[in-house]
Amino acid sequence: MHSIPIEIAAVDGGQRAVIFDRFRGVLPETVGEGTHFLIPWLQKPYIFDIRTRPHTFTSMSGTKDLQMVNLSLRLLSRPDVLNLPTIFTSLGTEYDEKVLPSIGNEVLKAVVAQFNADQLLTERVH
Repeated sequence: MHSIPIEIAAVDGGQRAVIFDRFRGVLPETVGEGTHFLIPWLQKPYIFDIRTRPHTFTSMSGTKDLQMVNLSLRLLSRPDVLNLPTIFTSLGTEYDEKVLPSIGNEVLKAVVAQFNADQLLTERVH
């Protein structure tokens, strides 16, 4: 009697796994919470945290009246579970470190450029 080796992948709450299969590539469906059985040399799980996480960016930016201000932006993000296989294929597991800093800084600078320096201080929401 022969046994087939198996790998046990545990996916915790707030996580999803993308499965890479050596023959089929990245599988189009993600794997949810729980214990999953995989073939060790054929399939490999890549675990993604799908909870909302904060990211903070600090940037010097010019205002409408050409004053330079130093601002911090706190951005809350989470990946779209349905698009995790595509995210993994195109950006890898460190997608947030590759994409969010450039988007966050560009949006911060675009918004700050619409206001004068005194408006940033007097019209801010507390």
